[in-house]
Amino acid sequence: MKRSGAILLLVLGAILGIVAPALADGAQAGADIHVAQTLGDRDLTVIIRRVAEVPGPVHVDVVTHAGSPPGEITLTARAAGAATSSAKVVLGDKAGFYSGVVRVDRGGPWELAVDEATIPFVVPALVPSPWENATYGGFIAAGVLLFVALLFAVSGRPGLALVPTAGVVAAVAVAATAALLSPSIPPVAAPGTQLDPTFDNVNDPYQRTSTVDFSRPPVNLVPSMRGEDLVLSLTDGSSGRPVDDLLVHDSAFIHLVVVSPAGNLRHLHPIRTAPGEYRARLQAPEQGTHAIAAEIARRGGGVQLLRSSVDVSGVAAKPNDGTAGLVKEIREVGRPSTITADLGKRDLQPWLGMLGHMIVVGPVTDGPVNAPIWAHVHSMIPPTPGLPDQPDESVAAYGPKVPFTYSFPLPGKYLVWIQVERDYSVVTVPTVVEVPVKGVAGK
Repeated sequence: MKRSGAILLLVLGAILGIVAPALADGAQAGADIHVAQTLGDRDLTVIIRRVAEVPGPVHVDVVTHAGSPPGEITLTARAAGAATSSAKVVLGDKAGFYSGVVRVDRGGPWELAVDEATIPFVVPALVPSPWENATYGGFIAAGVLLFVALLFAVSGRPGLALVPTAGVVAAVAVAATAALLSPSIPPVAAPGTQLDPTFDNVNDPYQRTSTVDFSRPPVNLVPSMRGEDLVLSLTDGSSGRPVDDLLVHDSAFIHLVVVSPAGNLRHLHPIRTAPGEYRARLQAPEQGTHAIAAEIARRGGGVQLLRSSVDVSGVAAKPNDGTAGLVKEIREVGRPSTITADLGKRDLQPWLGMLGHMIVVGPVTDGPVNAPIWAHVHSMIPPTPGLPDQPDESVAAYGPKVPFTYSFPLPGKYLVWIQVERDYSVVTVPTVVEVPVKGVAGK
């Protein structure tokens, strides 16, 4: 009886001291998804909030920016074989947050339609890991065997109690080993990051897969104009099939930079209208050949920068907006240079997950189309006590100085644009930088 009591204490102690860490090993629910969308004449950020339970609601925030017209949009959640769920969201005259709720009834790949735009996303399933199952299963087995051993001991057959007692020790050993080793076992890749998500692999991420190399070929970009809309056709460089595996990176599927013949910038975020097809509206574009660069992240393929150009029938050039004090410490080729914008007030909002963005195009000799260097530089959000680690656009507490560091790889003239958000309006500050071959820093 003393041995049985000791085993009981061992089981209880193991449960109290070891099981808790294993709780963190199961597949976790996803985080919020922020996706910038250039939807017709509207500049929106669609936020798909973390799904807490399935079946259950999906809360969607739609953030409008200055200049976006008011009106009604329709949110629709749909998946193969599942019932669709729709909600109307009325966007007001004031820029800011507007909310809607749709419902999902299963884990797996879903699609949120925002009018004609479609945003693929994954509803995660809470699936325990094999080692978590081993931990709980071992302790449950140990408890059952301990009860059997106690019955044998009480009934006056202590010899028979030795068998379940040995089983208790073995079960506790298995459970304790699984619990202790589980933090050091790398988690499986969640479907949707490297592996194409399906209903089966989302609900059983530990199933075996024959895929070893998750990499994808480069993407071909073919732009065309359809009225005022710039249409991007993305195809696989190997198979020629439409590319429909883009990942959200820096809060967008595509960061599209369009530079006009006069050197004006458009930073757009095309909507997905079909597999491999994305579209963004060019409002009152200039006439002539526009240089375009599309920054994407493909599942298993990393970040890619796609370059091309498109001819546009438009109107006369208009200057970029925005003014700010700039301090430029430009060093020779290959050495880090610093450009700092002073926006005057500490009221800047995060935009695309960053404090600010700097677009660099150059060296420019005969127009931006032939510029060899295109770069997208970030100014990170500084940690601030009392504010969330990853604040959204509702937080206006940053600035006024927004610094950027970049090493210009070639000498010459560069077109540079700094972009920040204030009052739900994207402020663009253009400047020109001359990069010397060698010598002291410029101003």
